[in-house]
Amino acid sequence: MGYPNTAPIEIETTERLATASWSEPTNLDNPRNWSFGRKVYHTFVTAIYAFTVTFMSSIYASGYADVGRHFNVSESVSLLGVALFCFGLAFGPVLAAPLSETFGRSLIYKTTLPISIFFVIGSAVSKTFAGLVICRFFAGFFCSPGLSVGGGTNADLWGPSARGSIHLAASATSPTHCFVATGPVIGGFVEEKKGWRWLEWTIVFFAIPTSFSAIFMSETYKKTILERNMKRDGLSPNANVEWVTALKAWISVSLIRPLAMLFGELITLLFGLYVALNFGILYSFLAATPFVFETVYGFDRGKVGLTFLSLCAGTIFATGTYALIDTFYYRKKLRKGAAAGVPESVVPEDRLYAAMVGSFGLPIGLFWFGWTARQDIHWISPVLAMFPFAWGNVCVFTSAVTYLIESYGPAFGASALASNGFARYIFAAAFPLFTGKFYRALTIPWATSLLGFVSLLMIPIPWGLYKWGSIVRKRSRRAQTTPN
Repeated sequence: MGYPNTAPIEIETTERLATASWSEPTNLDNPRNWSFGRKVYHTFVTAIYAFTVTFMSSIYASGYADVGRHFNVSESVSLLGVALFCFGLAFGPVLAAPLSETFGRSLIYKTTLPISIFFVIGSAVSKTFAGLVICRFFAGFFCSPGLSVGGGTNADLWGPSARGSIHLAASATSPTHCFVATGPVIGGFVEEKKGWRWLEWTIVFFAIPTSFSAIFMSETYKKTILERNMKRDGLSPNANVEWVTALKAWISVSLIRPLAMLFGELITLLFGLYVALNFGILYSFLAATPFVFETVYGFDRGKVGLTFLSLCAGTIFATGTYALIDTFYYRKKLRKGAAAGVPESVVPEDRLYAAMVGSFGLPIGLFWFGWTARQDIHWISPVLAMFPFAWGNVCVFTSAVTYLIESYGPAFGASALASNGFARYIFAAAFPLFTGKFYRALTIPWATSLLGFVSLLMIPIPWGLYKWGSIVRKRSRRAQTTPN
């Protein structure tokens, strides 16, 4: 006999557990009460997962021309190896991040990347181009969960006062330029010396130790911990619910929610669009940079890879920028509020300062790059132009991650990040496919300038949310009004 009316009860139980208070302030079931070293270990795992997954996405770009020659396909078609991997990254979190809200986060880290490794090996030994890109898609799909739940894990571990410096410095900046850029830096020399197949084997060498790093992870998600405690005490809320009903509840709460939030929540929609555009432009650099520096300056693949170090430097500088804002503004305001007995003096919008400042770095870097990449100007100028682009992009991304977490809290934070991940990797998959034709048709200055003009249109987003974000959150069904 079924239980057709129990799904709403199951959904209500899920939300209640996710937002419930811990029974004791010193309860060691609460990850925020763990020892500092234990929390740092879990944060380190999220960072190393972010590095490995993003590295996996971009290293292929170093050998796409070689892949095209080997399989007798055009360079644009050969870039499907990047595009389909990013499509996998886009669709994986839509399933996996909500799964973490249903079954916990530690299981995601321990199971998905090992599965991905088998598909990476498949791409390394593939005899056909179709086999190669299909394996790349599933490699991206199965490695993406470890990337997508990192923000939720760190929100579980750290309170608002520590989240800015530890979470963002160690994890949230990881999936951006520094790690995307590391792929071409290493891959340029690997491809020159060993060929494109060794790019995939290089991924394996990084992914295996990353998988082992998660072996000792404990569960951090509150709802899952409380459910396990209830089962231990014989009080499981799921004991009398048929699996069909549980599946319906999971679909309602977990599978549909990220897409519903992307299009139904103004905050996730705006930052989804902004971050997605930034990632699309970033991944277009994987094709545009070789085109520019090989055609204009005659660089080989190894030297082209080294130009991406400018993106790494911009990322490091952006991390420092965010840390300074967190230390001298956010934490100072938090301490003053606590001393005055007004902890609500800090709001999620206080996390947007880095995005507001960094929003100007994107168009500056793009216009600078586009109009100085020419033979009568030294190659160092367009290389340096990549620095403000990376700095601005990372500032926007780090602010977006923390703002989403603190706006939607433990109940909806992972889904908010999943919706953002879906949008940004769809753009990351699409942009490289048309970059070559785009640059040949419009020329380097105007193709890059068009991207710069679009980035100019995005500048009002963090500024507007800083001014009116609290109003938007109050009108939202899912956003919370105080930091979690």
